[in-house]
Amino acid sequence: MLERPDAVLTLIPLLAVSGLAARVLIATTGIATGLLAAPLAPVGYAAALVLVFVELLAWPLAERLGS
Repeated sequence: MLERPDAVLTLIPLLAVSGLAARVLIATTGIATGLLAAPLAPVGYAAALVLVFVELLAWPLAERLGS
C-alpha cells in the first residue's frame, strides 16, 4: 500500500526533473527557440521546493486535526 509520505518522496524528484524533461523535449523538436525553453528548467525545481514546503506546513496540521 502506498502511503502519503511515500508518494511525496516519489513526487519530489519527478517534479524536479519535469522542467528539464520539458526543456529537452522542446529543444529536440525544434518548435521553439532556446529562449523559450530556458526558463523551464528552474520551474521544475521550484515546483519540487513548493511541494516540500507545503508538506512541511500541511502534514503537522493534518496530524493535529486527525488526533
